[in-house]
Amino acid sequence: MRAGFYSVDITPRVGVGLCGFGPYLNRYSRAIRDTLKARAAAFEHKGERAIVVSCDLIGVTAELAAEMRERAATATGVASSKIMIHCTHTHSGPNTGGYIGWGEVDPPYIALLPHKIASLCAGAVERLGEVTLHHAAAPCHGVGLNREYDKDAPPLEDVLEETWSPAKPELTDTVTQVLAFRDSTGGLAGFMAYFGCHPVVCCEQTHYIHGDYCGVAMGNLEREYPGSVGMFLQGAQGDVNSCVVHKPEQESLLALDIIAARFANAVRSGLKAAKPLEVERLATVSNMTRFSSKDISLERIEALIKEQEAVIDAPGASDTDHKLRMAVVTLNGLRQIEQQMRRGVDLSFQEGEVQGVRVGPVVLLSAPFEIMQAIKNDVVGRARAQLPLVMGITNGSMGYAPDKQAAARGGYAADIVPMIVGRLPYRDIHSELVEALLEADRQLDGAPGGI
Repeated sequence: MRAGFYSVDITPRVGVGLCGFGPYLNRYSRAIRDTLKARAAAFEHKGERAIVVSCDLIGVTAELAAEMRERAATATGVASSKIMIHCTHTHSGPNTGGYIGWGEVDPPYIALLPHKIASLCAGAVERLGEVTLHHAAAPCHGVGLNREYDKDAPPLEDVLEETWSPAKPELTDTVTQVLAFRDSTGGLAGFMAYFGCHPVVCCEQTHYIHGDYCGVAMGNLEREYPGSVGMFLQGAQGDVNSCVVHKPEQESLLALDIIAARFANAVRSGLKAAKPLEVERLATVSNMTRFSSKDISLERIEALIKEQEAVIDAPGASDTDHKLRMAVVTLNGLRQIEQQMRRGVDLSFQEGEVQGVRVGPVVLLSAPFEIMQAIKNDVVGRARAQLPLVMGITNGSMGYAPDKQAAARGGYAADIVPMIVGRLPYRDIHSELVEALLEADRQLDGAPGGI
């Protein structure tokens, strides 16, 4: 197999709005703590080609991902359906995911991104060379905790203890899957680290640009292995936060190096322990998939609109009030839904792309959601692939994919987030996404090449 790796700087200018943590926070960047990067791996085997891109971004809209892929296809000759645009989900970068009120969008930055991604992919293809694939599942502890089923935001003094572990580690990733690509001399051309955890060490009170724990860790490891490119692949982070979250700026910045070091140590041990794997096949699959929406009437949407208007119209309402700002965001999303309903748009389903890339026994199974752990576990338990890696936030940004229990409980991930981005909540995203990812896995299991 041949592979080529390349990276480009995608750091925005200082002053850009940072994305995440709440509505209309006026959280503008003041400095660059670490550069944001986009990294790419190009693969070639037996006449097939594929490109995987990982961006230090919170996410990208389907429209932006499509433009990136089309420009990259033109620059490389690789079909757009064989190019994967994945995001790490850092909350210390610009709003590129189309989120309403979650950080001001910077149009000049957005306009340049597709050109940078095209150059990135061309650079990876130009560097194609013979490599061998190595793999290790390296223990990784002290990074994340399940925010849906465990205590979120524990005291800083607790989580910074080297022996700290969440109460329910089984509801998080406890290993990082490490892929190393070594050239003919044994040198490290590139590597990938797969792990599922929100990059939210730096939070709503921070104003520095960086890729959070995973971006810092990859950068540090790249410096240890000069000439290599290290790619972070975000897994099922929908219900997993970093153990440090929602802390003041100075505490967050100091903790950032500690949590990044924990993750880097795990990846480093994986690179040292990785064993060779045979790559007999390279294949891709891309399926546009319909996901069912909840059946919500126009009358119900109108009632919800009135509820938000009442918050805004209340005597003494202030824009310093989180509830007021959230009402403005929610109202914006609800009005988008109302307008679509009045135009007769079919909102009974929402379409998104499920994409897979098979590199020998490793299968990347991706979807444009923030996927919860139980969904990933169901896929891994039933997949045919030897090493199935379920990746979220890829080729679009369609909100959370909550598991059945979280969906039944309702709340932020299941009900609020869809509404604030102008979408209806999903009816049974757990079951439907599991089946869609497994269908991609089945296709790749028997695929002689690209589909």
